[in-house]
Amino acid sequence: MATKAKKPAVKKATSQTKVTRITASDTDKAVTTKAKASAQASKPEAAKQKKQSNNPHFIKGMASPFVALGGYFKGAWYELKQVTWPNRKATWSLTLALLAFTLFFVVMILLLDALFKYLFELILG
Repeated sequence: MATKAKKPAVKKATSQTKVTRITASDTDKAVTTKAKASAQASKPEAAKQKKQSNNPHFIKGMASPFVALGGYFKGAWYELKQVTWPNRKATWSLTLALLAFTLFFVVMILLLDALFKYLFELILG
């Protein structure tokens, strides 16, 4: 029986695919790029600290407890709004599955306990 040879899958390169190759001569360039990036990252932090020092809600570089607590609850509420909650049917099916697994393992443990009790009574007499 003759089989056909499979053609290799050809991936087309997209414009978003970017390959960076680093050679031994590029190491100095990479180090300077990292240094520039860290210097640029420190500038916004300095501006943020200056802004916080002028803010009456910050006490010695710390946010007041009430502002921090409000920020926590605001973030928690934002995260809760992003959750995809299950519908009623899915909730009941998952609840019943949990109860069935729990019942199964309770019965298994009770049976194993009875078996070990019987074996120890035979051994110890």
